[in-house]
Amino acid sequence: MLPLSLARRTVASGLAVALAWATVSAAYAAERPLSLEDAIARGLQQAPLLDAHHAHITAMQEELARAGRLPDPTLSVGLSNYPVTDPGAFSLHSDTMTMRTIGITQAIPSHAARDAERALAQARESDAMAEHAATVQRVQEGVADAWIGLWAAEQEMALLRDLRQEGELAVQLTQARLRGGEGSAADALAARAAVDTLDNQLEQASADLASAQAGLLRWLPDAAEVTLADAPDFGTLPFDQRLLYQTIDRQAPMQQWATRERVAQADLEQARAAKHPDWSVSLMYGKRAPYLSDMVSLQVGVSLPLFTRNRQDRGISAKQAQSDAVQFQHEDARRVQRETLARTLAAWQGWSQQIVRDDESLLPLARDRARTALASYRGGGALQPWLDARRDEIELRLTYVRALAQRAQLWASLAYLLPRQEVSP
Repeated sequence: MLPLSLARRTVASGLAVALAWATVSAAYAAERPLSLEDAIARGLQQAPLLDAHHAHITAMQEELARAGRLPDPTLSVGLSNYPVTDPGAFSLHSDTMTMRTIGITQAIPSHAARDAERALAQARESDAMAEHAATVQRVQEGVADAWIGLWAAEQEMALLRDLRQEGELAVQLTQARLRGGEGSAADALAARAAVDTLDNQLEQASADLASAQAGLLRWLPDAAEVTLADAPDFGTLPFDQRLLYQTIDRQAPMQQWATRERVAQADLEQARAAKHPDWSVSLMYGKRAPYLSDMVSLQVGVSLPLFTRNRQDRGISAKQAQSDAVQFQHEDARRVQRETLARTLAAWQGWSQQIVRDDESLLPLARDRARTALASYRGGGALQPWLDARRDEIELRLTYVRALAQRAQLWASLAYLLPRQEVSP
């Protein structure tokens, strides 16, 4: 057995090592580039909305646990056969029938009513879980959109910065030609204006970057200074896109419709259960005057749903109509989801084709055009062709970044439609 002092030193040393390891691990996590998947995983852990849904599910589970139980019994105390007129008015002992009573009554709803109550509680629990699944999908897509927004802002900043050095070179060339007596002041001013215009665009890109960082902080409050990892391939879905058309009802936005139908059907069954009679049992003990026998009473009661035409039948008709309405709404939502899916896939594929064309053709052509125009000016040509080419290249690069962002956001809206277990290998 270790001495007490040595044991304390050992424990302290162990705690110090654990603390140091935790600090190093936290520092490593903070320095490690943030991938899209890591951002989504952290966002799901830190989303207050999901905590709220967990609490809601817990509430529904508690409701389910108490559904279908017998109601609490009713305790009653009273005074029976108490005289209020002469002879013997207001006396507890003047009449042999006077007694003090205590009783208990237990209501017993019909089995149909209790079963319907349990079914309704189960349906509401399922509805809460389906709502949670839809919320998980919204959180995933929200985090992905925020991450993509920051990534796109960084891409825009990098593409614009790449052009600034060439602009400074053009300014130097125009000034050199002006000093040599070959150029014009107008060219020098135009080149400087082009650089200043690019600086304005860089300032706007910097503001967009700060705004995108704030958007990511909405989901990841601890990601104030984060470096993004490389983006996934936004041109390829993580599963066969045909799976989306085969799983319309299992997609997160649609899952709650099935549970809504279950809730509506459970409401209907509860209305039908109202036509079944409910029972009650009452037991009463009566204490009479001394030397007289005490009394015990037992009563059994039953409700009589005899006139149901304007009561229970009306309620059943109303719940049936509501159930039919939910089914029709479900079918309409299914059609809307198919349309939305087709439109999203078409738009995503369209942006993908545009990006490929920009990468393979338009951007290289614009770059070569600007370089050729600047080389021509260096050889004695005019400056205006370079100014035109530079303006067109900047516009093309900005359009390219917007295409990247649009495709990535559409990719996210498709990639997270299904719960993860639906697409896991």
